[in-house]
Amino acid sequence: MAHLAHYDALTDLPNRVLLNERFVQATALARRHGRKAAILFLDVDRFKHINDSLGHGMGDKLLLSVATRLLACVRVSDTVSRQGGDEFLVLLPDIERPQDAAHFAKKILTALALPHRIDAQDLHVTMSIGIGVYPDDGRDLDTVIKSSDTAMYNAKENGRNNYQFFTQDMNTRVVERLCTEASLRGALERGEFSLHYQPKINLKTGALTGTEALIRWLHPIRGTIPPEQFISIAEDCGLITPIGNWVLREACRQAKAWVDAGVEAMPVAVNISAVQFRHKGFLEDVRDILTETGLEPGCLELELTESVLMPDAKSTGSTLRALKTLGVQLSVDDFGTGYSSLSYLTQFPIDTLKIDQSFVHKMLLNANDASVISAVISMGRDLNQRVIAEGVETEEQLRFLQTRQCNEGQGFYFCHPLNVEDFATFVRTRASPELHGGH
Repeated sequence: MAHLAHYDALTDLPNRVLLNERFVQATALARRHGRKAAILFLDVDRFKHINDSLGHGMGDKLLLSVATRLLACVRVSDTVSRQGGDEFLVLLPDIERPQDAAHFAKKILTALALPHRIDAQDLHVTMSIGIGVYPDDGRDLDTVIKSSDTAMYNAKENGRNNYQFFTQDMNTRVVERLCTEASLRGALERGEFSLHYQPKINLKTGALTGTEALIRWLHPIRGTIPPEQFISIAEDCGLITPIGNWVLREACRQAKAWVDAGVEAMPVAVNISAVQFRHKGFLEDVRDILTETGLEPGCLELELTESVLMPDAKSTGSTLRALKTLGVQLSVDDFGTGYSSLSYLTQFPIDTLKIDQSFVHKMLLNANDASVISAVISMGRDLNQRVIAEGVETEEQLRFLQTRQCNEGQGFYFCHPLNVEDFATFVRTRASPELHGGH
């Protein structure tokens, strides 16, 4: 009974009660020697969706694997504790400066990113970590945990799979996040979302080859809010599937309207988040929306990042094959920024690779980035996959990509994302295309 009172039933890690006792000891030691202590608040990114798609049994095994790796990353004097669900706390007593805590956070992120082999499946997960320091960010356990929890949410907002130290201005950002979440809950019903369309251009002929649908939120008070400021919040609060389905439906409806108006059929690309892709009814949603709008499946392209594709290769493969059977085109977005394994390019029925704009922006300044781009273009050619460069902004970038025989480009050099009316005008002006910028 005494053991149960101090340890977590699933992982056998210390619970909050024992953590509190050790925190009291750690802070006494810190005061005596003029040192510090830190609490790392760790949250497994998108764990709920692993649980929902693979079952709680698999989720529990993953948590045990995470616990084992956390223990391997810390010192004997440190305490790894399970807070509950997919949240863990690490107490680092006796540290000299806050940056010592960053060392452990980096170590944990690296260890957790390696595949977790569970029931003959490789699961890929990441963590968001917040760091609170005693006595800077609180003098009792609850306050330091609250600080590190706030920092953890900031890590999630910064793209997940990173660590953040607590700062006072984060409290303001937490309030802003809560306000954004509250507004987001009614935005769909109030009709506050719209789509803009960014053209894709054939780099050899200058012809328009397709377009990407990009969501915009017109907030009644704050004005236009870009997707990077609300998509992660929508994922965390369970709104991404209805919002994602709205984008899918609206993009398909608009693409069909263009065809009906005499515009030559072209694929419209829609970004699909990990949460939406793993939603049990996703395949059915795509099928229903295509039927409802009357759009030819070949005119829909789904853009998926590497982080969407990799966590569970088995179920991902079956969903992608079903989409291909339906006739939908599949694209890997932000290619080169995610997992190092390229085996999925031959495992999965991918049509297109989109080179992340970070490589395009630096390719003329950095030989390594230029080499990555050349390698991706060559690989795409060998695998019979189209290659699109994102973020093309200058004539020099265009020329470089042309010499490497990159198929297509997208970016401000050609055109900013356009509303429906402006996109229709753009299509008409490209009737006899030339390779010039849209500025």
